[in-house]
Amino acid sequence: MHVNDMNFTAIDWILNVDLEALGEEHLAQAKRALLDTLGVAAGASRTSLAKHAERYVVSQHGGNRPLLFSTATASASGVALHGAWMIDALDAHDGQVLTKGHCGVALVPGIMALPEAEKLSGRELLGLLVMGYEVATRAGIALHASACDYHTSGAWNAIGVAAVAARLLRLDRQRLHEALGIAEFYAPRSQMMRCIDHPTMVKDGSGWGAQAGIAAALLAQDGFTGAPAITVAGSDVAQHWQDLGSRWYLHEQYFKAYPVCRWAQPATEAVLELAHDGQDLADIERITITTFHAAKRLHVVRPTTTEQAQYSLPWSVACALGFGTIDVHAVTDALDDPGIQALAERVEIIESERFNALFPAERWAQVTLEMRDGSRHSSREHEARGNPHNPLSDDELTRKFHALATPAIGRTHAEDLHGLIMTLESHSARQLLERL
Repeated sequence: MHVNDMNFTAIDWILNVDLEALGEEHLAQAKRALLDTLGVAAGASRTSLAKHAERYVVSQHGGNRPLLFSTATASASGVALHGAWMIDALDAHDGQVLTKGHCGVALVPGIMALPEAEKLSGRELLGLLVMGYEVATRAGIALHASACDYHTSGAWNAIGVAAVAARLLRLDRQRLHEALGIAEFYAPRSQMMRCIDHPTMVKDGSGWGAQAGIAAALLAQDGFTGAPAITVAGSDVAQHWQDLGSRWYLHEQYFKAYPVCRWAQPATEAVLELAHDGQDLADIERITITTFHAAKRLHVVRPTTTEQAQYSLPWSVACALGFGTIDVHAVTDALDDPGIQALAERVEIIESERFNALFPAERWAQVTLEMRDGSRHSSREHEARGNPHNPLSDDELTRKFHALATPAIGRTHAEDLHGLIMTLESHSARQLLERL
């Protein structure tokens, strides 16, 4: 691979894009992304992982920057680490199919970590978020196109965080170049499928990615130098950066309907089709899921932790059948539910080569219920809802936000935060930050 000293397309765009001149359609989508991510953050603030994250950054990353949805403080890198860790604790945040991962989980706490964010107008903050999605998504696509393994989101969303932090710090061209290189070099090249096979609190690596992005910008500001970011400056990935400002990946993100791995959601939609037909759960002998290989790896049948539940296809399907949906209760407080456990134990997963060929751009599943009387009921083939071509409506995203945020921060706070986010272009970034 030949590496240029700089990718001028990316460097120039990051430095010069007018954050206040972005179109209304971009600002509207940025508000949807911000609302969704902060709703997940609020809901996740009650998880065990969030408590571990807070204790760690308070003790090891001391500083005066406020943590998301907490009265505690830490350094800027600690705020980014804590916020992304916390959002990642509840697998309900947005993503993008070609990155096989997530941007907003790192970008939102990354932007809010630095005191310079408080000087922005609300419109500038939304514009900065738009910029971050464009950089992070391309970095993720470039990494997957050039690396031999499937890395977690932290491996590439660190570059998006470094870009927005560099813009906040007003770094010059050379220091921005160094910041991107430092972020890529220090970002966690953690192997995603290890966490799929053994679900734990390490999740998708975004905490470490957000921390690396903030640290990279601060180090570059001080004159620290880094190796070139090959996912930005490599000649073999140049095509992924040439359409900056013309193709907007912000509008190619998906929003989740349920707080479980995206790969489990096509099967969830398929089984909900059959659940709506009024099948008696006690009469189900077997639940056969036909899907793609990565979804089959979500194999835990009887989860004992919320991390296992969020990465379990059998549990997701069982909850959809038993509860009629998958909510936070299903992946936190319902793990001892004997009815859901019994349904999960009846799940059989079959891999489809046709569905494999469509992955990752498309994720499909089909479900067949085999009843005790010998009858079979088969669903249509389903994708998850919330993609650009089958989006969640604004009303659905609002209901999701309140379902996640209200139990954690109270109805008044949630309603105030929702109203502020949806009119943020008329307010200052400081007004938003003071309400988190």
